[in-house]
Amino acid sequence: MTHILITAAGSHGDIAPYTGVGARLRAAGHEVALATHDSYAPLVRAAGLEFRQLPADPRTRRADPAEAAGPDRPPAPGGTRALMRQATAFIKELGGGIADAAREDTGLLLLSATTAPLGHHLAEARGIPSLELPLVPGAPTGDFAPVVSGGRSLGRWGNRAAGRLSLRVVDRLYADAAREMRARLGLPPATPRTVRRRAEAAGRPVLYGFSEVLVPRPTDWRTGLDVVGNWWPWHAPDDRLPPVVEDFLAAGPPPVFIGFGSMAGGEGERLSALAAAALRRAKVRGILQSGWAGLTTRHTSADADLLTIGEVPHALLFPRMSAVVHHCGAGTAAAGVRAGVPTVPVPVTADQPFWAARLAALGVATAPIPFKDLSTDHAVARLAHAISQATAAPARRDHATTAAHRLATEDGAGKVLKAVERLAA
Repeated sequence: MTHILITAAGSHGDIAPYTGVGARLRAAGHEVALATHDSYAPLVRAAGLEFRQLPADPRTRRADPAEAAGPDRPPAPGGTRALMRQATAFIKELGGGIADAAREDTGLLLLSATTAPLGHHLAEARGIPSLELPLVPGAPTGDFAPVVSGGRSLGRWGNRAAGRLSLRVVDRLYADAAREMRARLGLPPATPRTVRRRAEAAGRPVLYGFSEVLVPRPTDWRTGLDVVGNWWPWHAPDDRLPPVVEDFLAAGPPPVFIGFGSMAGGEGERLSALAAAALRRAKVRGILQSGWAGLTTRHTSADADLLTIGEVPHALLFPRMSAVVHHCGAGTAAAGVRAGVPTVPVPVTADQPFWAARLAALGVATAPIPFKDLSTDHAVARLAHAISQATAAPARRDHATTAAHRLATEDGAGKVLKAVERLAA
């Protein structure tokens, strides 16, 4: 048995997959704690894991949730300097919390993309192994541009150069926090770039929690960078959809899901009205998931063909939909593929355009509608047209079904378990 500490920071989509990993490790006999923000304590404890608190909770730290997910999920373009300041402050606040989250008996650190550049210093100070578990591809490659660059390829040389530049930007973001953390832990000075290069030279393993169905492992990645498949958020085996949802599903044909996760904070009234109008125009029923935007039917005229819901496991809800409309966060994008239903991607920022493009290339999604385009005069017509395309095209559903069957053969959490047991040995 190993005492394992998982650290993860950001929005719901940055945290939830690690509950599935943690539950799998716990079932194998390991003691598992998940350090994250207070907002996700119920999620962690429901999975049977020990909760440990990290600061900088994005639900309470900033007024704009689109800015809240940390350095790998910046807000929409327009304020690069402000973004850098916000991300640096977020990271500095995290550093002390990560150091405090480890106990004397911690034998292994599992690190998300946001916490890894800090967690490596802790692992060095404690002399314990660590394993990176990112949710998006981060290592430079010629196969595609950095995922936060908008998804446009720059050619093989350009993609690799942009990838290296992206890593240097991350190094800068973590520089102050790393300096403070190393001093606190009694370590000699070392820059984030130095620590990163040491890890690369040592061939330190990194397990990426996404599927090759969406992103085949890049051909030019070094040995030790492995794509293992998705880690699905934990939910109880006997979980069921709420009765109000079951009643709504039973009252008519499969509806269309619309939700924006942790994006679009404060835009609930506008987006709710737009979503309701687009669903009516497409002549389909709809379920609006409130999310951080606060979608609700309260802002629309009474309509028996619309329902608003809160947090519901996508694994239970999505297979019952005729299509899903969402922001294309990594986890939500994968959940739509897993459910075998077509997607209408509405990417907002960061890695979301990358995943939207991947879904479209796979044939399981319509052409992406950038979120900013939902502010135009033709937004209702465009969204309604995309919903009609998603629900009426048998070929797109066939592609989705095929992709879902491929995803069902993968066991990402099992691959993590095997890696953990090798490290523990």
